[in-house]
Amino acid sequence: MKRLAIVACLCAVAAPAIAAGVPAAIKARGTLIAAIVPNYPPLDMRDPATNELTGLDVDLGNAIAAKLGLKIEWQETSFEQMVSAIDTGRADAIISGMTDLATRHDKVTFIDYLRSGPQFFVQASRAKAFPDMLALCGKTVGTSRRTSFPGEIAAWSEANCKPAGKPAITVVGTDGSADARTQLRQGRVDAAMQGNETLPYVMGLEPNAYVAVGERISSQFTGIGVAKGAADLQEAIASALGELVTDGSYKKILDKWKLSEDAIEKVTINAGQ
Repeated sequence: MKRLAIVACLCAVAAPAIAAGVPAAIKARGTLIAAIVPNYPPLDMRDPATNELTGLDVDLGNAIAAKLGLKIEWQETSFEQMVSAIDTGRADAIISGMTDLATRHDKVTFIDYLRSGPQFFVQASRAKAFPDMLALCGKTVGTSRRTSFPGEIAAWSEANCKPAGKPAITVVGTDGSADARTQLRQGRVDAAMQGNETLPYVMGLEPNAYVAVGERISSQFTGIGVAKGAADLQEAIASALGELVTDGSYKKILDKWKLSEDAIEKVTINAGQ
């Protein structure tokens, strides 16, 4: 595991009432330690020119820390180790595009900051073959096996293809979204699925390569993960995020990363299903 102490420009002013709620140990340390996996653009990634951490989560984490009167220390880890990191106290929070799922609530409390969902897409060269989502019935769809998407595709197929008298979608589990796109380009799958919050960025990197099919098939929350028993920190982060929503800083961050359509209107906790 590699720990990165990166302090970015503090673009928000510490709110005294919110900062007062920060747990004493974190306040004494002066830093909020946040686990991150920089492989989920545009939420979490490295700038190819500077190799510095960047993305929506980085901007949002920096702004939240500033509201709390803290600096942020990014702790780079693996996806599989993130929950363990906060459960054992190696990190204070997960700020890394983690989906708020009820199945994770036994160890993690989520302060939700995005509402998005899984989206089908195909190669632009085959767009005419997929005028709507029903055209995907009987086809192969690649998606990351580490997400909830394989199950969601199967459920969508059962609810839509079967009643239409069409064959089911065949789901191909992949080693992440990048692998799904590789298999799509190679023609090994007919379509792919990933979170709609990532597609604008991917399509910007590869112009005219992909076309979205239909709308997202469900809605889910992305949240900042905090240890279940850390009630004071949960409340402090939720309050800081609420201040960012109120003062317009949150909107500016989402606008920067072209994710305004996924904005929340109010802060929720553990709203994921």
